[in-house]
Amino acid sequence: MNKEARVAFVINTLKEIYPSIPVPLDHKDPYTLLIAVLLSAQCTDVRVNQITPLLFAKADNPYDMVKMSVEEIREIIKPCGLSPMKSKGIYGLSQMIIEKYDGQVPQSFEALESFPAVGHKTASVVMSQAFGVPAFPVDTHIHRLMYRWNLSNGKNVEQTEKDAKRLFPRETWNALHLQIIWYGREYCQARGWDLENDIITKTIGRKSVLDAYYKKTPVKK
Repeated sequence: MNKEARVAFVINTLKEIYPSIPVPLDHKDPYTLLIAVLLSAQCTDVRVNQITPLLFAKADNPYDMVKMSVEEIREIIKPCGLSPMKSKGIYGLSQMIIEKYDGQVPQSFEALESFPAVGHKTASVVMSQAFGVPAFPVDTHIHRLMYRWNLSNGKNVEQTEKDAKRLFPRETWNALHLQIIWYGREYCQARGWDLENDIITKTIGRKSVLDAYYKKTPVKK
């Protein structure tokens, strides 16, 4: 199966499995999505969804957020990890949203990536899921699956994003990156992976990955 056929197989299979797919992080608007995605760095979505209701009960908009101190924010979000950096980021970006954007989350990559503690992946999620702008945020699941499916070389997430954008039609990006994330969690995990239930990797997987699996040796990526 050539690369074009593998891409088509991925798109069609994921569309069948996930005809509609929710954003994993609970939110109600662009601001709460931005905060939730920021908190998800090196933290599970499950944990973030447990913490954000506590934070948003006190402040679900930038005006209320800056009424809190960095220390108060940090105490609430501590279970998400990296709380010193994240609390300063949440407070700082809330100030910037008020001062520069009249309290509204800006709709540009450049503006979002200028915020403290906000990188390209976080900006991509907000642009795609809050504003409908085509983007392809790459997390560990997408990075792993793109390698296993022989659609990227696994060098780094930046290269994986470039490969995904080159291979998949632009109009599929916003849904597809979510579909791949959910598929990775359910069928193609990093650990405890059962290839027999993973129809995509079993059909189009990289030979070295499949060989390693069947030999019961650790599979990288």
